Amino acid sequence: MEWYHYLAGFFAGAFLGNFAPHFVHGVSGNKFPSPFAKPPGKGLSSPLVNTLWGLLNLLIGCGLLRAGRVSTENGLSLAVFFIGIAAISIPLSIHFQRKDKE
Repeated sequence: MEWYHYLAGFFAGAFLGNFAPHFVHGVSGNKFPSPFAKPPGKGLSSPLVNTLWGLLNLLIGCGLLRAGRVSTENGLSLAVFFIGIAAISIPLSIHFQRKDKE
């Protein structure tokens, strides 16, 4: 595999990690911060906006997953994919824990 496959796998993890909270909040009917809120990332967006943002993240993440050739047969590609998930999820969990306090 080439270096850019690993880069695609990393970003696949990041987009798929970002898909989950927006989609879950959206389909649950809850407002949640998104890049389209005012102020971006701090204000709350509607459930519809979050569902659509989550679906876009899913679409991009799946495309990158395929482009990155992530598979269980290649342990390094799988590790890079999970590092991408952690790289987005951990900082966002810290950031969003303050969403109700602002």
